[in-house]
Amino acid sequence: MRFGISTFVNDDTIDPVSLATAIEERGFDALTVAEHTHIPASRESPYPEGGELPSVYYRTLDPFVTLAAAAAVTSRIQLITGIALLIQRDPIITAKEAASIDLISDGRFVFGVGAGWNLEEMRHHGTDPRTRGALLDERIEAVKALWTDEPAEYHGRFVDFGPSYLRPKPVQKPHPPIVVGGNSDATVRRIIRHGAGWMSNPHPPEMLKRRVQQIRDGAGHDVLLTTFGTPVDPGYWEVLEELGYQQANLLLPTRPRDESLRMLDQFAERVAGYRG
Repeated sequence: MRFGISTFVNDDTIDPVSLATAIEERGFDALTVAEHTHIPASRESPYPEGGELPSVYYRTLDPFVTLAAAAAVTSRIQLITGIALLIQRDPIITAKEAASIDLISDGRFVFGVGAGWNLEEMRHHGTDPRTRGALLDERIEAVKALWTDEPAEYHGRFVDFGPSYLRPKPVQKPHPPIVVGGNSDATVRRIIRHGAGWMSNPHPPEMLKRRVQQIRDGAGHDVLLTTFGTPVDPGYWEVLEELGYQQANLLLPTRPRDESLRMLDQFAERVAGYRG
């Protein structure tokens, strides 16, 4: 199992260039970054179950800009959106941004996508939370068409454009890997529908086991299994490895540069001990 780093890159923490360089130098395999375009100044909790939103959500850099900067100073690590909120993004622009990163990085981009959970945030983008699943499906299909067809077109309920030329095309063929975030029956159906993988949060082992089995049963084969926010816990890593996860992206707390580098050193030591 490979190990990467997942984190929220903020405007007051370690910068993307230093972070990406440090991750690659320490032998990790990926940088996975979260996305929130903005946080509505609402008095209501954005969580369905209530509660305060952690401060790291308020200051995130754009993930595509962050990964492009990382691509320019690395040569080996995967560059992953974890997750891109595609229901809040124009699919044509997103297809171009993602393909551009794949080109700049010589085929190291992984497209993590999801429907999101902050209802007010998605409403600000004109997205109706009641139809966000169907919108996400269409935008995934539209992006794939733009990556693979020349010219490309898509005609759906929410996404509709005629024959169009879009360059660059991704380096990876037929297109970069797609992984879907979420934890629901709808997520499982979406993974199967799009031939995608699963990017899971640190759910309890029994829940992971049940979802992985659902996905494999529905797809009829193994799929790419990766994570966001994995704890630095070798016992949990063993669970992931037993379930067939190809990669675990450890959660790096959002901290200033020097503190982040010290934590990355500690993480690397734990991984080396686990592998040894």
